[in-house]
Parts: sequence; structure tokens; C-alpha cells
Amino acid sequence: MTPQDYVAQKAAASGSSFYYAFLFLPPPRRAAITAFYAFCREVDDVVDEVHDPAVAAQKLQWWQQEVQQAYAGQASHPVLQALMPHATDYAIRADQLLAIIEGCQMDLAQNRYLDYPALQQYCHLVAGVVGEVSASIFGQTDPQTTRYAHLLGQAFQMTNIIRDVGEDAMRGRIYLPINDLQKFDVKAHELLKRQHSERFEALMKFQCERAHQLYDQALALLPMCDRRAQKPGLMMASIYRTLLREIEHERYQVLHQRISLTPLRKLWLAWKVQALGRL
Repeated sequence: MTPQDYVAQKAAASGSSFYYAFLFLPPPRRAAITAFYAFCREVDDVVDEVHDPAVAAQKLQWWQQEVQQAYAGQASHPVLQALMPHATDYAIRADQLLAIIEGCQMDLAQNRYLDYPALQQYCHLVAGVVGEVSASIFGQTDPQTTRYAHLLGQAFQMTNIIRDVGEDAMRGRIYLPINDLQKFDVKAHELLKRQHSERFEALMKFQCERAHQLYDQALALLPMCDRRAQKPGLMMASIYRTLLREIEHERYQVLHQRISLTPLRKLWLAWKVQALGRL
């Protein structure tokens, strides 16, 4: 199996909304974003699938060394072998890949966040930086597009956090800020036991409004000159924001089920942005 085959399988197997946006890219950019996305999946899977924290920490440390070796011309993992040929063309920097790994290391070190600024730092590493790299691969001419992409990545991450409250609770993780729980009188043990209540609904309504604000802020920042090139990000925004609205429609029933969109609906939303330019 070639490195290109490996990353293509990794991206397709994830079933992520990102995959549907990649389909509309020209081949060189599609190859670059597929390899980058596969890298993100590899390091994220270390946190989600390796149950021994010490082993997970060692694996992430190995990935840090692998990134440094890859930029020295000695990539050994197929993901970085597939990504490195595109690093110069699309200005993908080692410090950006290392920041994403640092975000995954935060997952091993803490499972609570005191307030939203603390959560934002985590979202910056695991999602904002991902947005910046993605925007560079899609093609940008205006520096303001970086800020747009960073905020959009954070909006995606907040949507994921909202969707995954129940699954994260099963792993003993609570990403919702502690001071927000206090504000709505939702106890941590209620989340860990996955107890739905009107107080929980009020808390989740607040989180969804925060995510919508991030989408609005991000989209307002996208310069018109880069709007066509950034269509893949707009496709993902359409898919993720539709998911967010679906969660709201289902009255935040995220503790005992994973609310999701069908592959056909994701493809339709992506196509609509591609063909009509509408979210």
C-alpha cells in the first residue's frame, strides 16, 4: 500500500464531514488535505483508542519526533510520507503539526476546563490550527482568511463538543466549562451519569448559541476574494451548522445518543455550496 492509498483509506474510513468537502477539490489540493486530515486522525486516535495514558503519552511523543524528522527529510510514517511533498507548496509548517499534537496531549493531562478561555486554548490547538492549515491548502490570498479559518475551526470543535457530551462523559471527560455548569446548576456527576434535565437543556442551549456566534463571526471575516477558494470550508460549515441545528431540534438529546447527518444529506449540503454558493 502506498502512502497515498493509506491516507485515502484513513480519511474515507472516518466518515467525517470533512471527507465530503475534499471530493470537490482539484487533485493536488485534495491529496494535500487528505494527507493532512489523516495526520490529524492518527494523533487524535491515540487519545481516543489507547486506554493506558502512559502509552498514549509515549505515542504522542513519538509523533512529535516523527514530525521533526519528517521536516528533516526522514519521514517514516506513511501519513507524513504522503504529506511532506505538499508542505512547501501549501506552507504547512512543523510548528502547526506540533501544536495539534500538543492539543492531544492536553486531553491526556486534563479532562475539565474551568472557563471558556481555558477551553478556547484547547480548541485553538486541536481545531483553530487545523482550520488555518486547511485554508492554506484550499488556497488563500488575503491574510484575514487565516482569522476566518481559525474561528471556523473553533466553531466546528464546539459543535463536536456539544454532539459528544454523552460519549465524552463515558470516558470521564467534560469539555463544557465548569463555570457554565455552575451558572446553570448542572452538576458534573449528572453529566457523568448522563442525566438529562431542563437545566441541562438550558446549558446546552447556551453552548449552541456560543457555537452559532463563532460561525457568524467566522463567516463575516471571510474576504470575498477568497470565497471561491474556501468553498470546502464553507461546505463543512454548512454540514456542521446543520448538525448543530439538528441537535437543537432534538432538544439536546446528546447524552444517550449520537445525533448525526446521513452521508447523502452531507453530500447534498456540500454539493449545494459547490453548485449554488449557498450555505
